[in-house]
Amino acid sequence: MKLVTWNVNGIRACVKKGFLDFFQKVQADIFCIQESKLQEGQINLELDDYHQFWNYAEKKGYSGTAVFSKIKPLSVIYGIGEDFEETEGRAITLEFDTFYLVNVYTPNSKRDLSRLPYRLEWEKQLQYYLLELNAKKPVIYCGDLNVAHQEIDLKNPKSNLGNSGFTLEERGEMSNLLQAGFIDAFRYLYPEKTDVYTWWSYMAKVRERNIGWRIDYFILSDRLQDKLLEIETHCQIMGSDHCPVSVNIDLSHS
Repeated sequence: MKLVTWNVNGIRACVKKGFLDFFQKVQADIFCIQESKLQEGQINLELDDYHQFWNYAEKKGYSGTAVFSKIKPLSVIYGIGEDFEETEGRAITLEFDTFYLVNVYTPNSKRDLSRLPYRLEWEKQLQYYLLELNAKKPVIYCGDLNVAHQEIDLKNPKSNLGNSGFTLEERGEMSNLLQAGFIDAFRYLYPEKTDVYTWWSYMAKVRERNIGWRIDYFILSDRLQDKLLEIETHCQIMGSDHCPVSVNIDLSHS
């Protein structure tokens, strides 16, 4: 089974920059997007053979997630549990026979870290939610998680230490999740690989010089690790300040 995650930084803009070309070429079974930046009725994507699930933010032109799946899910959950009010459209869970798919756009703690407390509250609730799901079926958790976990995951770790997305608190929450029974699919297959990033700032020639961060992930229940076949970072695909990431997993006997 092939799954894709991509922060499109506005699906309407991304469609004008080749989104559908990549979508058709990659032929994913499940395709997840983050930062859709629209409200219901503002786009009509004709995606043959795909069921579409959208979670819109209340605030216009902001945040939002969507999942396009060839397989009809057993159920769909919006948000990360009833105990956490979520008005920014940041999470969609699809339940299938043998696993849960959780697509997330993690809140950014902001340059001045003014949103770090909210971010950490989100992380704790999300981890509780993921562990609840994981007790029932294996979980595939993916999306723009807005954190570079290790120094190897960004070009300039020393100058970014303590910055949004590379604070000790945010990195610590990722470590906590991985220690609770999950794996970072990319690092599981490529523990030492460097210079592989999924996001680049719009500053001049930053992407050309590959001065980036790896902040888009597939996180899997550790009992799926032997079923993980490959993960690919599609750095050459433009259309957003993020690039897509795809994973192949053998879920035939999960």
